[in-house]
Amino acid sequence: MAAPIQAGVRCELQIAGMNCANCARHVTDALQAIPGVAGADVSLQDGRARVRWRPGATPNIPALAAAVRAAGYEAKPAAAKTGVKAAAHSDGWRFNVIAGLAGTVPLMAGEWAFGLAMRPWFHWLAFALALPVQILCGARFYRGAWQQLKAGASNMDTLVSLGSTAAFGYSVWALFSGAGGHLYFMESCAIITLISVGHWMEARATSHAEKSLRALFQLAPPSAARRNPDGTESQVPAADLQPGDNVILRPGDRVPTDGRLIEGQCSMDEAMLTGESLPVEKGSGGRVYAGTVNLNGQALMEVTAVGDATAVARIIAAVERAQNSRADIQRLADRASNVFVPIVVAIAIAAALWWGLSFGQAHRFSALLARFLWTPHLPSTPLAAAILSAVAVLIVACPCAMGLATPVAIMACANVAARRGILIRDGIALEKAGAITVLLADKTGTLTLGKPAVVATEGNDLALAASLAAGSKHPLSQAVANFYFHPNPSPSHPIAPAVAFLDWREIRGSGVEGTLEGAVTARLGSLEWLKTCGIEAPDRQAFVEKWTAGGATILGLAVGSQLKTLIALRDTVKPAAAGVVRELTRSGLKVYLVTGDNPRTAHAIALQAGIAPENVFAQIRPERKAELIQELQAQGKKVAFVGDGLNDAPALEQADLGIAVSQASDVAFEAADIILLKTEIEAIPEALALARATLRTIKQNLFWAFFYNAVSVPLAALGFLSPILCAAAMGLSDLVVIGNALRLGRRR
Repeated sequence: MAAPIQAGVRCELQIAGMNCANCARHVTDALQAIPGVAGADVSLQDGRARVRWRPGATPNIPALAAAVRAAGYEAKPAAAKTGVKAAAHSDGWRFNVIAGLAGTVPLMAGEWAFGLAMRPWFHWLAFALALPVQILCGARFYRGAWQQLKAGASNMDTLVSLGSTAAFGYSVWALFSGAGGHLYFMESCAIITLISVGHWMEARATSHAEKSLRALFQLAPPSAARRNPDGTESQVPAADLQPGDNVILRPGDRVPTDGRLIEGQCSMDEAMLTGESLPVEKGSGGRVYAGTVNLNGQALMEVTAVGDATAVARIIAAVERAQNSRADIQRLADRASNVFVPIVVAIAIAAALWWGLSFGQAHRFSALLARFLWTPHLPSTPLAAAILSAVAVLIVACPCAMGLATPVAIMACANVAARRGILIRDGIALEKAGAITVLLADKTGTLTLGKPAVVATEGNDLALAASLAAGSKHPLSQAVANFYFHPNPSPSHPIAPAVAFLDWREIRGSGVEGTLEGAVTARLGSLEWLKTCGIEAPDRQAFVEKWTAGGATILGLAVGSQLKTLIALRDTVKPAAAGVVRELTRSGLKVYLVTGDNPRTAHAIALQAGIAPENVFAQIRPERKAELIQELQAQGKKVAFVGDGLNDAPALEQADLGIAVSQASDVAFEAADIILLKTEIEAIPEALALARATLRTIKQNLFWAFFYNAVSVPLAALGFLSPILCAAAMGLSDLVVIGNALRLGRRR
């Protein structure tokens, strides 16, 4: 038995029998239903499925293969990729198109241009041209239909196989029996050829939609300049780098993997990661990411992450997950598709029986409708009319458009969003984004820069305050420690406390405390928290009121029951905050501010950001944020929460839509539905607008798919659509859906 594996480890399967994006989605669903599978990414282009296992799960390849077979496809462990590039999915359809046209075009020319349709010798030529098309080009459809039949299911291949075989089979019978009349070899060829053209164009369009994702794999350079422990430099493959290695970055170099600068300064182009065109200045301690470009300056970086742990790998994984996800709205199409093929077959049989057994009545009814539509070219015999009407119904009733409506829009949106520095978790997140009525924004790091600085102090125990603060990662604590110990601290220059504590602990959302010699407790935190500890200082109110009126946050240092020092810290509201709030308000959202600060500071920040005073929630502890969201949801509001810290994870989970900004902790990233890699909060309305546009596109696609089938199936059954026209219309319906989704890429 295979040993349990680590998180993120993948196995690959080679999948056979997939003909379209709908097939890939069915395989994805089958794989993700296996216990222990964290996710599956199925590539139609190279016929591979990459399966990610949960931490501690035992890989079960036979179970994966069995699930794929049960879905009507074949799977086996994928061979290692060689230097030879695998043929693209579109190459197989290209062969069908070329071979199909070689048989179809001469038949069309003979029947339509030269009027040879009734010549006996042309019938034998038509048979000779149609037979290879039926066997060679139709093989893909027959294999797919057979696999689905063995699985007790049916799909588009079933309809195409039945339709083309019916036309070809009737023509062969009429030719060899001498029954005479019009033969339909051209129609049988045209059905396979035109549908192959549709699949080929679909494959090319899907490949275009995936291009930006595949480009991410090429961003990291193949080699890196590693500095060895003896100070020498050597060029090594980027894949050989390990955490802790030192890499030299020169002007023009692409960063080979994630790391942090330990020497020097440089200006980084991070557009590929965040969508932001302006360069970002990096100094000692600054984080750099694989694929970004060093524009100027020389620096030494320490490798912190490689492979799947890098930021670009996480982006790729997020985009792949989004591309292969399903929105709840897709369930409507899934339910319809599951019963669609049997219903279509029943309609085709009914149409055949009606035309075959009541030819005169069907002919008169068709003539009556022709007054309002157009004059169809009907076969002259009941048998031919029965065959052609059934074939037309089978071909025109394509479930692919319904199946493609949602995934192709989500794929396009995920790629567009990633190029703009926005990661969308899945299709469900898009739907939730379209229903949001309230946006609840955390203050620090969201509406403000998240870099508070000490602006005033009262008291002289800053060494003790800084020592208490040094162990905390909270921005306020770091600001206090930085103010006293080091103006530019970094991971390579850690802060060493000046005062030792017998024990030290952080009270989330309140402050920090430690025990000094003599069993005296020292506390640094909010005045509200200190008050609950029995510590007050009415004589210090002048300092508190002066600085809170200016939007500052006040921390107090207490030793025992005595308040020793007051520290005022002020964060800066982001320049774009007011504009973003206005834009969100114009779009119909009500914007709230939530913070652990005191009410005066919170209202001062809200005033600068343009948030109404009644929409401010102050002195909210981290665990209360989730409760606050619950209260809003109980009022019927759909709540989006924007946050960036470890403390925000419960609120991000509770919200209908969780949005994590670029500085977010790993826990916040996992809890969020949308992740903004940009530091500018303009990405918030941009992300919501893109999500709403995608949801609108999905609804348009589903409407078109249902409308197309609702109109075309009856027309085909009544003889108003020929099999050739039906095949063309089927391919066109897929392209309309795909083209509508790809319009998202041109959205500004």
